[in-house]
Amino acid sequence: MKLRNTASALTTHDSKHANDHQERLLWSRRTWLAGTLASCCGLSGCTSKSSSDTQLVNVSYDPTREFYEAFNTAFAKYYAEKGKPNVSFKMSHGGSGKQSRAVMDGIPADVVSLALPFDIDMIAEKTGLIDSDWQTRFPHNASPYQSTIIFMVRKGNPRNIHSWSDLTRDDVQVITPNPKISGAARYNFLAAWGYVLKQELGDLESLNTPDSPKVLAAEAKALEFLRKMFQNVPVLDSGARSATMTFTRSQIGDVLLNWENEAFLAATESNDHEFEMVVPELSILAEPPVAVVDRVAEQHGTTQLAHDYLEYLYSDVGQTLAAKHYYRPSEPEHVEPSLLDPFQPLERFSVSSVFGSWKAAQTRFFNDGGVFDQIFVPK
Repeated sequence: MKLRNTASALTTHDSKHANDHQERLLWSRRTWLAGTLASCCGLSGCTSKSSSDTQLVNVSYDPTREFYEAFNTAFAKYYAEKGKPNVSFKMSHGGSGKQSRAVMDGIPADVVSLALPFDIDMIAEKTGLIDSDWQTRFPHNASPYQSTIIFMVRKGNPRNIHSWSDLTRDDVQVITPNPKISGAARYNFLAAWGYVLKQELGDLESLNTPDSPKVLAAEAKALEFLRKMFQNVPVLDSGARSATMTFTRSQIGDVLLNWENEAFLAATESNDHEFEMVVPELSILAEPPVAVVDRVAEQHGTTQLAHDYLEYLYSDVGQTLAAKHYYRPSEPEHVEPSLLDPFQPLERFSVSSVFGSWKAAQTRFFNDGGVFDQIFVPK
């Protein structure tokens, strides 16, 4: 299993989308454009394809390359053994927000497997390509695996980094992706914010009275903490994998904030144990979701295949492969217990318990003019 940093097979822009009605009118044009774009740029991760194969396109977030390479092979074998048509796959990987916009712009995804529910909700709301009840179609709100945010440091932990509080020290450089386009980066930001609230309030139950002076003071402390932390960020990468490469290959930074699975993979692949993982005292519950892109699957005639493909993520095989690639299975009872040993117990809070919802968090922190734009000063 090797870390790879293949470029996402899409080009996006940061301009605002048209309204919902215009988005839907543009779909047919974008579908044609996406076909041209895919043929010119090439979606990555294709299995060998014969003329009789049925093709499935999965647009995914940044660090799932190795997992879906293994899962696609397993699913194709399973499907063939059931007497179903041969299946080949095309994959696209990148920052979750960027990938969401790519689907809205016409990349012909049959399924999406993104970092957070908001990115799928945006596809549903802005284009109608995904039905609004998508989270009810699969178990665990359509999240077949979980993760969290941990730290990666260099061998011997020379900066003695053990807690979120260490990330604002003047002698520490922090590597994190760009929260405007990366799902991992948004989790990083919210995990740090939640840590400060817990430190200031003692527990997170106090957030039930958001206008109390105590909570307002804690929010102000969190704002200042994130401002200082991002002063220690020398570069904002586009996604989790590129941030990993900045830290491990370019040797920039003292600590990397990233997905737990990405940290495990990087540590496993490092020579001479160059990197170590640090599990903070508190982190965030990450539940990356999946969905069928209904209108595209209908157009391709792949609706049943797309459903079967995502459903197989919850099988013994799918859950075992998730664990082997360092994702926490949503149904661990399907997995050999030894595969769960690497996952340390830690306190995790959910986005909904601290921020209300992903939509509320996105609007407050990451939309244009939000908190992140107010505190981040490009270097």
